[in-house]
Amino acid sequence: MSTIDDYQNNVEIQWCPGCTNFSILQAFKKALVELDRMPQEVCMVSGIGQAAKLPHYLKCNFFNGLHGRALPVATGVHVANPRLTTIVVTGDGDCYGEGGNHFLHTLRRNPDITVVVNNNEIYALTKGQASPTTPLGESRTLQPKGVQLTPLNALAIAILHGCGFVARGFAGDIEHLKNLLVEAISYRGFSYVDVIQPCITWGTHPMNWYRDRIYKIGDSYDPTNRESALEKSMEWGNKVPIGIIYKVASSEIFAGRFRKAVSTRPMFEFQPPNRKIIFKLLSAFRASDGSHKEAHTD
Repeated sequence: MSTIDDYQNNVEIQWCPGCTNFSILQAFKKALVELDRMPQEVCMVSGIGQAAKLPHYLKCNFFNGLHGRALPVATGVHVANPRLTTIVVTGDGDCYGEGGNHFLHTLRRNPDITVVVNNNEIYALTKGQASPTTPLGESRTLQPKGVQLTPLNALAIAILHGCGFVARGFAGDIEHLKNLLVEAISYRGFSYVDVIQPCITWGTHPMNWYRDRIYKIGDSYDPTNRESALEKSMEWGNKVPIGIIYKVASSEIFAGRFRKAVSTRPMFEFQPPNRKIIFKLLSAFRASDGSHKEAHTD
């Protein structure tokens, strides 16, 4: 059985004292323990930003890469070793800004990974400029007269593009967030959780502003209804829903057909392919390529 202590490490945490990222870190530890995952069974992938520091403070396998590039790396990890529980921890700038293109195509690929976006509507690491989710009209350090661009609604984008698990959490409710993470990590396919994570240094709203508006989605809500999910994803302002917004059975997992042919073993357990097999594959490829060109020229 795994315990919270299994995930403790001695890395000094560099977040601001009182940062709501601490709550998300705690929720992750609780979720992984509830799932009885051991640190060696988990691989976290992140890009750059305050949110992307989270794997540094959790004892497990992790890859900290370039700004916005966590999702393709995590997809590669999943393909190479499907036995690992692969989780991306990222921020709204990292995922929706620099990594927006990767977010769209990961939705299309549907790898069996979980992405958790710590969404504080700001670039906190680089001193408070607007991010893709900053509300229209709100001021930031580089937008003192207010943001003039419409904020990105990534929840709606995910639902429209076929993501089978879409949820929103709140850093101010660790237990509820923990439960969402358990559901997301257990889901087979691409699961996505956007977490409201107020920034205590650069943010423009205190925690109580969010607490006054946030409500938990009730049991009467049907998360399998796509139209209702889209409506729920559009709610923002006086009422902000948290919980599972959309959940349906996943389509085929990325690399699924390949895995059916070679089993679910990680790639490092396989021996290099026989040279004769490689040359046979190359010959077949060249032959098909040649016939394609001939047909095209005719």
